[in-house]
Amino acid sequence: MAYQKALAALSDPTRLAVLERLRAGPMTVGQLADGMPVSRPAVSQHLRALKDAGLVRDEPRGTARIYRIHAEGLRELRDWLDTFWDDALARFKDYAEGEKK
Repeated sequence: MAYQKALAALSDPTRLAVLERLRAGPMTVGQLADGMPVSRPAVSQHLRALKDAGLVRDEPRGTARIYRIHAEGLRELRDWLDTFWDDALARFKDYAEGEKK
């Protein structure tokens, strides 16, 4: 279940911060590490965890690797979260229809 890996990866505040930074667009490890309270190697480790969870992708560009958010990985997480909303709406509908009777 992909959403479980994603949730586990995002439970770390640094990984969440890295993902938030990637919202601005693709970046190198150096760009991501700039201004963060962790070292560049630590950011690389966090990126590896995010990649393993399917939340980021990377591609080589010259001697650097460019990281970006992987939309499909986020979509799988969102689809799982949407099931909670769908269940809540269904219960509300049942409740509202029961009140009419």
